[in-house]
Amino acid sequence: MFILDLCKALESSKIDYCLVGGVAVGLHGAIRGTLDIDIVVALNEKTFASAEAVLARLGLEPRLPLRAKELYQFREEYLKRRNLVAWGFIDPKQPQRQVDIILTHSPSELSPITLTVHGRKLKVASIEGLIRMKKKSGRPQDREDVKALQELLRR
Repeated sequence: MFILDLCKALESSKIDYCLVGGVAVGLHGAIRGTLDIDIVVALNEKTFASAEAVLARLGLEPRLPLRAKELYQFREEYLKRRNLVAWGFIDPKQPQRQVDIILTHSPSELSPITLTVHGRKLKVASIEGLIRMKKKSGRPQDREDVKALQELLRR
């Protein structure tokens, strides 16, 4: 399972990460379809470079011609002027394998928890962390995710 391979590779490289996005919403128990895996990593150049290397070892390539050093150096400009909130990667041989590194948050902001999936422990943004993150985006799908996550909290 690709998500398990991804998390194992991130952990083996000692990358501070957590799962976010539709996958995280689903792991918490809300019904949510998604193709890509969204992660956040520590917001520093070393971690960006390490994550880029891990994804390359897994066969993924960046969708845009951006390298870790450049992305980190100009992250604020890309966020503010180009609305680039995710650094996307795709496996050209298996296009269903996609990872987006979200550039707007770090794991520590999202109060990650550990969930066990197929016997593997995965770091996932907490429900409260996901709600805070998704409220900031304002996208229609994120508003729906917030409703679903709030419902999980009421149970």
